[in-house]
Amino acid sequence: MAHIAAIGEVMVELAPFPTADSSGRETMALSFAGDTYNTSVYMARLGLKTDYVTQLGEDPYSAQILQRMANENIGTDMIKQLPGRSPGLYIIRNTPDGEREFFYWRKEAPARELFASQEAADQLCQKLVNCNCVYLSGITLAIIGEKSREFLYNSLHKLRQQDVIVAFDSNYRPRLWRDKFEAQQAMLSIMQYTDIALLTLDDEQLLWCDDSVDGCKQRYAEFNLAELVLKRGADDAIIITPDAEIRVPVPPVQGVIDTTGAGDTFNAGYLAGRLMKKSLEDSAKQGIRCAGIIIRHRGAIIDKAIFDKELGA
Repeated sequence: MAHIAAIGEVMVELAPFPTADSSGRETMALSFAGDTYNTSVYMARLGLKTDYVTQLGEDPYSAQILQRMANENIGTDMIKQLPGRSPGLYIIRNTPDGEREFFYWRKEAPARELFASQEAADQLCQKLVNCNCVYLSGITLAIIGEKSREFLYNSLHKLRQQDVIVAFDSNYRPRLWRDKFEAQQAMLSIMQYTDIALLTLDDEQLLWCDDSVDGCKQRYAEFNLAELVLKRGADDAIIITPDAEIRVPVPPVQGVIDTTGAGDTFNAGYLAGRLMKKSLEDSAKQGIRCAGIIIRHRGAIIDKAIFDKELGA
């Protein structure tokens, strides 16, 4: 069975919950989410042996996160718990126009210290070398900080020398970075250690002010990418390799409710397909299909029974 490890952060999520209370008090539903964690859930559901790499506390919410992972068959052996600490928190609010906005409390989250030293990075590297693939995102890069990113890059270099595939989703979130230049430099740096780049053209527009396919091809041409995957919402997904360019249509989806986590879920379907030896096109089709299920339900992680039923249908 193919084995993948995702690196990142799991946060406590509070989201508005419908209530009959007429007093004006707001009821919030508690859950847990994070971009690479969302992807991990669906990779595990699709049959990949999946581990998660992060740091948590020894508090009740960290315990709940670990239990959720166990329920989803996600391995937790690479998760370190720090005494006296607790995971980050974010709150979702609905704006009058129906959009959602997010408020974060994550500066003290233990996941930020995941690569705090070269020794810590090397210890993780010794465990990750047993995987077929490691997966991380621009959010992972942003939260660990500049110095830790160098330790991470050193580890990724060593892992690739051991034939471990590195998959990366830029997932650019401006508020996590000191400025745009810092984000640009970090994104270009990690491309030197990336085999599969999973990029969203909306993020490319935010970061580079250029969401053209040709612009992306030129920007990353100097890097030795095996696969450059461009996610374009309802437009064709595009896969660019050294030898080919493949366009995969996205079928229309009726009843779209919430696009949160669509890109994360596409990544799960695509990576599961590639690690299970599916073709580039079939892997993209699987990613598109998975994303099409998620956007018809609220939240990034939907009930497993619902996901399995719609995937089987």
